[in-house]
Amino acid sequence: MARAQSTLTGPALRSQSVMLTFLGNHVYDRPVCVFSGSFIDVFARVGVSEEATRSTLSRMASRGLLRRQRHGRRMYFGLTPRTLEILRDGERRIWHTGVVNDTAEDRWTLIGFSLPESWQRQRHELRSRLIWAGFGPLQNGLWISPAEVDVESVVRDLDLGPDANVKVFLAEPREPTDMERLIRDAYDLDHLGGRYRAFLDRWDRPAPMPEAPDDLARSLVMLTEWLRIIRTDPRLPVRYLPRGWPAEHAQRVCRALHERFRGEALAIATHVLETVPDAAVGWAEQ
Repeated sequence: MARAQSTLTGPALRSQSVMLTFLGNHVYDRPVCVFSGSFIDVFARVGVSEEATRSTLSRMASRGLLRRQRHGRRMYFGLTPRTLEILRDGERRIWHTGVVNDTAEDRWTLIGFSLPESWQRQRHELRSRLIWAGFGPLQNGLWISPAEVDVESVVRDLDLGPDANVKVFLAEPREPTDMERLIRDAYDLDHLGGRYRAFLDRWDRPAPMPEAPDDLARSLVMLTEWLRIIRTDPRLPVRYLPRGWPAEHAQRVCRALHERFRGEALAIATHVLETVPDAAVGWAEQ
């Protein structure tokens, strides 16, 4: 997947990630398909070339993340059910769940599994999905998450079968368990905390990203960077985290900047976007 190669995008954001941010903010709740030229205009603002934008649209369509819809000689792109699911997840993580877990309950999900040595692909996919769902490796074959997780939905289409020997439990810690040490062992707090601090270094300033042409570009880059972080944050109970944990401060900065950028970003997107009704869902007749 092409990356957005520009100083605007900081840590080499994938063009697909920026695309999903744009769709989530300006297309998600609209029954429309967007002209390919509109995407080219928008992505030029964050330093993505026309060639890279067209490549991203093509790859996303081939992966079922966008749907092509032709009108005359022009090609338009609409959302698919899979994309809607991804955008709902992003919306939930940013605006509803948040990064701060200050619950007083200790309710953890444990999953143990033992996969045959020949199942390299399944092992890699399972671990990737567990990390996405907030799990960390506690010890060999045993992973833990600080929430009640529907593990069946995580592993449903992996076709693991009985040979995987998957076992799932809900658990509460008891003495003499050292939860702070357990969390340090299961999760890379230094790396996660470093990502939040890097976000603050880049955005917590009076005039963030002055080199950007407008607030639409700033909004796209900022929210894409934010989603990259929080999608790897398992939302560990804050009482077990190191003093001065930066997530809450970073979240306040993100939400304040979103409000600050929103007006101009929406005005530009409204002006730039050329759309047609999305015929796939029958909205054109409504």
